[in-house]
Amino acid sequence: MIQEKVVEKIKVVTKDIWGAILDFLDLGIHFGDGENKISISIGLVLVMVFSFALTSFLLKLTRKFYTRKMEEEDKLKFISVFKFTNYFTYIVIFFVILGMTGVNITPFLAASAALLIGLGLALQDFFQDIIGGIFIILDKSLLVGDVIEVEGKVGKVIEIKLRTTRAITRDDKIIIIPNHILIRNSIYNFTQNRKTTREEITVGVAYGSDTEKVKKLLLESVKEHKGVLSKPKPFVTFEDFGDSALIFKLKFFVKDSFRVPTLSSDIRFLIDKLFRENNITIPFPQRDVHLYTN
Repeated sequence: MIQEKVVEKIKVVTKDIWGAILDFLDLGIHFGDGENKISISIGLVLVMVFSFALTSFLLKLTRKFYTRKMEEEDKLKFISVFKFTNYFTYIVIFFVILGMTGVNITPFLAASAALLIGLGLALQDFFQDIIGGIFIILDKSLLVGDVIEVEGKVGKVIEIKLRTTRAITRDDKIIIIPNHILIRNSIYNFTQNRKTTREEITVGVAYGSDTEKVKKLLLESVKEHKGVLSKPKPFVTFEDFGDSALIFKLKFFVKDSFRVPTLSSDIRFLIDKLFRENNITIPFPQRDVHLYTN
């Protein structure tokens, strides 16, 4: 009998404590009535804090799981994209909690939709740049170190961000490219296929020149140059019989296509020197003019 009274008393005390806890959690600001009633209580704040903390922990765990085997460069790109996932997740969690606590979130959603439409129209290019940056990072269509040509300018990519891509030009100037340009236009990528590229120098010699000697001298001009690869081997093609010259092309392979203009200039200097030493003439355009008098 005594045990039953003790148990009953414990139940009453527990009920009172639980009721006090619920009353405490219900403390807060309450305004509105009916479906439009909005309550910001201690319980809601605690649920929000716990939910955000748990979500943050799970997102960090997910990020570490996916980036554990990535290179440092790829890891930084993934984290940049993942930040947007974080923002979207927190917004969803926020509205889910409001809905579970009985708050009518329809007005919030309607206002958010209108706001997003307005922002989308006002910041159309901005969002295109962001989406373009995500696509570039995920599908790796462009990598740091790639040498590209955009709108007639050649540059080496030094940084890829969510909104813009930065490249350094051959004259050491920085060009900032909005990402939507990189996904909307055709981009000439010198190094996407491989790091080595084939370059060429065109030269014309006078008619009557020893073509085999010309070929030998052209190959000699790149033989000792440090910037020219020995494999694949350089080669010469006899392109055409021009109006004033025999046209040859010297073709060779390099690793640093970004510095090709300087390298090509060095080779042209050497070609000119070798041609002078071996009496090979580089002609200038000539025309024969015949005058007829009555």
